[in-house]
Amino acid sequence: MNLATALYKSSREPTMSQPGFACRPPPDVETDDCLQEYTYLFNPDILKGKTAFITGGGSGIGFRIAEILMRHGCQTVIASRNLQRVTEAAKKLSSATGQKCLPLTLDVRQPQAIMAAVDESLKQFEKVDILVNNAAGNFLCPASALSFNGYKTVIEIDTLGTFNVSKVLYEKCLRANGGVIINITATLSYKGQALQMHAGTAKAAIDAMTKHLAVEWGPDGIRVNSIAPGPILGTEGMRRLASPQAESSNVYQEIPLQRAGNKTEIAHSVLYLASPLSSYVTGTTLVVDGGSWMTTRNDFPALLDFWTTELKRDK
Repeated sequence: MNLATALYKSSREPTMSQPGFACRPPPDVETDDCLQEYTYLFNPDILKGKTAFITGGGSGIGFRIAEILMRHGCQTVIASRNLQRVTEAAKKLSSATGQKCLPLTLDVRQPQAIMAAVDESLKQFEKVDILVNNAAGNFLCPASALSFNGYKTVIEIDTLGTFNVSKVLYEKCLRANGGVIINITATLSYKGQALQMHAGTAKAAIDAMTKHLAVEWGPDGIRVNSIAPGPILGTEGMRRLASPQAESSNVYQEIPLQRAGNKTEIAHSVLYLASPLSSYVTGTTLVVDGGSWMTTRNDFPALLDFWTTELKRDK
């Protein structure tokens, strides 16, 4: 029995027997560093022999997704426009997990660059089994102040980028071998989130794309799903998009689970959808937000004041 399996077996009973275990968050760190400790809830080898291609994998949620998949036996490719960032991230990930991690530079808006990155991935690993479309762009802005180029850029990165990478990997690998595609979206469009028309539109399109691709590519043995995170600590989204009030307990008390989420919780959701445990799940969006979108206030005047203040500060 290896160490990972021993930890897996020995940790389950104490964890499951604790009061409130079903809502307790797993350990996480807010920086882009690997976890100092990790408790296996799934079989440590559940993704053994698999390879994942993760866009935006050098930081935030993408970094933690890569780590958790690698801790379960998966090799990864992490791709980003910032080669230095993914190179440093790959070293951390390989050191912590013992798995191979290939860092690549990539702009999801450029199909030729995607083709080159996928070719390099296949040269290194022979196949890709799991695609996580995590690359995204966002900022707070009322629709009335949104520039044509700003709107276009978000659509290009989020929606077109998701399609571009999915299509290239489908043609070069997934069509022949099957696999899993997981798109990271958001709940922004569910109630018309203030100051997020651009990102909400882009993410809503990805949720629709998820359904269409699930229908068309299912016969090829490909499952396609989305994950819609809520407020997640230690992410660029929380740092850039959350108002100061979001750090107060009063705001979190509006969330049914009474807290923000963490990156490991999103990574665990990806792990579920990437694994055989979800073998009959496709074309769906898994909302991982503690119930936030249903209960948190959508205070347009307050958010507009916050945006105006930040705009003046930037100037």
